[in-house]
Amino acid sequence: MARKTKTVLITGASSGIGAATAVLASKSGYDVGIHYNGDLKGAQLVAQMCEQEGAITHMFQGDVSNPEDVVRIFESFDAAFPQMDALVNNAGIVDQPQRLEEMSYDRLRRMVDVNLIGAMLVAQQGVLRMSKAFGGDGGVIVNTSSAAARLGSANQYVDYAATKAGIDIFTKGLSDEVAADGIRVAAIRPGLIETAIHAKGGLPDRCDDLADSVPMKRPGDAEECAHAIVYLMSSGASYITGTTLDVTGGR
Repeated sequence: MARKTKTVLITGASSGIGAATAVLASKSGYDVGIHYNGDLKGAQLVAQMCEQEGAITHMFQGDVSNPEDVVRIFESFDAAFPQMDALVNNAGIVDQPQRLEEMSYDRLRRMVDVNLIGAMLVAQQGVLRMSKAFGGDGGVIVNTSSAAARLGSANQYVDYAATKAGIDIFTKGLSDEVAADGIRVAAIRPGLIETAIHAKGGLPDRCDDLADSVPMKRPGDAEECAHAIVYLMSSGASYITGTTLDVTGGR
């Protein structure tokens, strides 16, 4: 009997955009691999919500900036699911608001290691599993960038913004590299979105404070980003690759 259910691995799926994407993917007929680093309870709650939608779920812990962890995450996915059809490359961090002259080397190193190198390591493992050049059936990778890649996040997060600008060009370059091997690569660029990342970055009221700077005069929510991601994963986006979609309310 032919397989009907597709599988997706979502990194950073214990909260925010990753969690919303996991639940929406479950509603859309995917079985879901839920990656998390430190938030086990969050991952367990997301898994429960996905299972309520009929999905088979497995959780995978690891630090995406650690190459050995990345390999282990994907090997664990291989053991749990028959194959990989999609990868949502969403794990990322932000730090406290600072100007560049205040930022330590350790902060900069961690930001690049997680948000850029980590995302590249994750995509690498996805390519090795989905590429027709390596025996896969093709698939799709959706990266999570940020409107900060265009706006720069001056006086707050220029390091974060720089890593997300890297994700934008990585999305384009990788898409060209693997298009003939059956893999589409796209990204979303979330704007001002109501998630816990603002509190983690020391600005819990950031969405309210900046809402007037958005043409739609409101922040977005994680589910609105999830809809864009799941669309890019779908057959409805079969001729879309190498592009990054703004989910910003016009900002």
